[in-house]
Amino acid sequence: MGCALVHTSKGQSLATLKAAQRYEVDAKRMGVDVNSDDALPRSREFKRIDSTYYVGWMFEGTYKYNHAADFLGFKNASFPLEHALGLMERDYHLQLATRTSDLLTYMRVYKFQLDYTLTAYYLMNCYSNMELSEKVYSLLRRVIRFNFQRDFYMDAWNYLGWTVHRNRFYTASKYPFLQNSIDENEQLANKFLDSGMRKIIRDMPLNSKIFQPGYERQDKAAVYHYKAMLCSYNFKIDSANYYYNLLKKEPIFSHNNYGTFRAICGDFQEAAQQYQIESTNHQPDKRLQEWAYYLSILDIYKGFPQNGIELMKGMIQANGSTPGFGWYNIALARSEMYNGQLEEALRHINKAANFKELHIGTTLGQTHYDFSIQLLRLLQKINEIEAQKFERKDWWYHLPSLANLAQLTTEKYVQQFLIINQFAQNPERDRVVYKLFSTESTVSWDEIWFLIRDFTTDFFLERFQHELQNDERKAILKYFRYFLARLNLQKGNISLAEKQLNEVLKDASANSEYEQLLIARTLQAQAEIALQKKDSKGYQNRMNQLYAYYPQLIPFTSLTMPMQLQISGSAPEGFLNRLNQCNINFANHSSSPKAHLQFYTLSQKVLVQFWVEDSLGRKRVLQQSMMIKTPEDAVKLAYRLFGISEKLTQSENEKK
Repeated sequence: MGCALVHTSKGQSLATLKAAQRYEVDAKRMGVDVNSDDALPRSREFKRIDSTYYVGWMFEGTYKYNHAADFLGFKNASFPLEHALGLMERDYHLQLATRTSDLLTYMRVYKFQLDYTLTAYYLMNCYSNMELSEKVYSLLRRVIRFNFQRDFYMDAWNYLGWTVHRNRFYTASKYPFLQNSIDENEQLANKFLDSGMRKIIRDMPLNSKIFQPGYERQDKAAVYHYKAMLCSYNFKIDSANYYYNLLKKEPIFSHNNYGTFRAICGDFQEAAQQYQIESTNHQPDKRLQEWAYYLSILDIYKGFPQNGIELMKGMIQANGSTPGFGWYNIALARSEMYNGQLEEALRHINKAANFKELHIGTTLGQTHYDFSIQLLRLLQKINEIEAQKFERKDWWYHLPSLANLAQLTTEKYVQQFLIINQFAQNPERDRVVYKLFSTESTVSWDEIWFLIRDFTTDFFLERFQHELQNDERKAILKYFRYFLARLNLQKGNISLAEKQLNEVLKDASANSEYEQLLIARTLQAQAEIALQKKDSKGYQNRMNQLYAYYPQLIPFTSLTMPMQLQISGSAPEGFLNRLNQCNINFANHSSSPKAHLQFYTLSQKVLVQFWVEDSLGRKRVLQQSMMIKTPEDAVKLAYRLFGISEKLTQSENEKK
């Protein structure tokens, strides 16, 4: 919002005429932090003294920016910030354009250049948070024209690169500043970063006479930060490592970004450590804390979705319905899904879908958000279908179960249709989905399997074979092998699938702590093969191991769990019959997990205490109890034998 320079009839500028008032404002703003809560009342005072001076508008805009949490908030903040920039350009254009190696000259213009870059930075974020990318680009170009010798808050070349990267999947037809493919946009983003580095070097002869020696390290580190981000996204592993190693020596090193980089390399333990460090370093901020979202996925990989549930509940409670609320509900739903709590998962999926998320300070956008929700909805339908079969192993001649299955299957097909249409229009699918682990992926590798498993097997066989042969991330190759084994199993190539699954288990043993989910899914596939081959001993062995690794998965696999049952006390009438209708084979398998049930009659009610030991005698489900009201409560108990919290009735859900 540029303004022409205003002069009086005698040729005096407004700044000269208002010098006394502006001197008073400058004196009063000393010692007042523009980012403090005192900024708004001080802005009103400054504007009363001189409403034509930019300072009052800058203070107002900064306050509103710092207190914005939605579209309207950032829109309201943008108006005074725009006005402040216009007033600065009108009254202090010469000061803003000054470049000098003379310290005294520079000190006279320093304040204006610092204020301008701060105001422009907040205005850029307002535009970005409102998804006004063209305004972001125009503002950055406007800043670059002043050619500041130090960028201070507004390293415009870096933000140009980030803006292009953030919109990389669009083309010039949507935003004229873009190219027409992701590759071209990534090249453009890199060129902007290179321009920023050249500017730093070009300005050193001036700045070295004003600033302390080594000042340029901070400026260069900002370029490295974005270089590392682009290299990670483009799977240039060696280059990303190079930039992160440079950044480790600097204060701006992002443990969050480095954690995500280590995660896409399959170094989940280091990723978790980096996220934990980030959790202690981050400042209160109204935006998605990516470290928390991704840490919940690592908890699922470790076989502890309960930890992810607690983490996400804590984030939601601490942050309320500010930006990030939707993402936390997605992560919470995923953790609950892998903990077998389908009703709760669906509740939080719906919360995320109904929340208008603002994607602040992140390259994760609405397309990632929508895709994550839709994929979880698909997984929800698949698990609900399997739950029907688990709750009644005679489902094929139980009319209510058949009716539910027919409806759920139809809903699953509709959901698949919605996702595949969205998926087909996603230009990032090669980089974000087929690569299984990507800095821009917001779903787990396991969810991706449920996305592709019902589609063209030959296409994906070729695709993942290519990834296995060409991906340089050694720790990720086992996941491509797992996918290939699954696809070969679908095609009936059992011997090849067995070979690949054995290779996965041998590889995963190197870091079993963070690959419990992979090991469990591999054991599940091996159990399915044993079932096809009628290898009862092999089936028993694999199911025992699967229970030891990840019992919550079993009710949703169509596999029957062999389990010993030790009972003491008297069960209510019909209770044990209903329990035996669930898809658990309660027989005298001496090597199977053992479920202990102890029934106690209390007045008119019956209490059951229970715990489960795995095949090695370790308590996999700790001792707990539940009240029995009807025989149908046996279904709740069946789930709890796999470490899954009891299902909620409709009335209980409504209370929550």
